[in-house]
Amino acid sequence: MSDYHINIFYSEEDEGYIADIPDLASCSAFGATPEQALAELEKAKAAWLEAARQEGKPIPPPRYRPVIYQTAP
Repeated sequence: MSDYHINIFYSEEDEGYIADIPDLASCSAFGATPEQALAELEKAKAAWLEAARQEGKPIPPPRYRPVIYQTAP
């Protein structure tokens, strides 16, 4: 199984980096550097998945693929 796609971008408003996983609603994290944002996102992902399991909620499969990675049919 492939893993979830992760976006990392700089936020002028927050003056730091935001990392998120589009397939997991509201799963995001902040860091002063891209590496910090990614490390925090890994913690957020683990917490998100654990909470979903405990609540008996479905865990979505990895589906999000940015347009730059999509191929024409």
